[in-house]
Amino acid sequence: MDNDILLVTGLILAVFAITSALRSYSDGETPRGAAVVMLAGGAMVAWALTQNPGGYTVQDIPRAFIRVLAMIIG
Repeated sequence: MDNDILLVTGLILAVFAITSALRSYSDGETPRGAAVVMLAGGAMVAWALTQNPGGYTVQDIPRAFIRVLAMIIG
């Protein structure tokens, strides 16, 4: 389950970092903060992918989101 949490958190951070970087580029600024967050999100995803014994497939990603959401709710 810890790998699922890392995967989901990393993907959410990466999505937020991409939107922040796009906003920074459109404002003519350097996206330093977005780059740091994207690096952290990418590292979390890479760690989760390497530490999961069977690895993750594309079909496993939505299931990981559901497992993490169920863990938070329940």
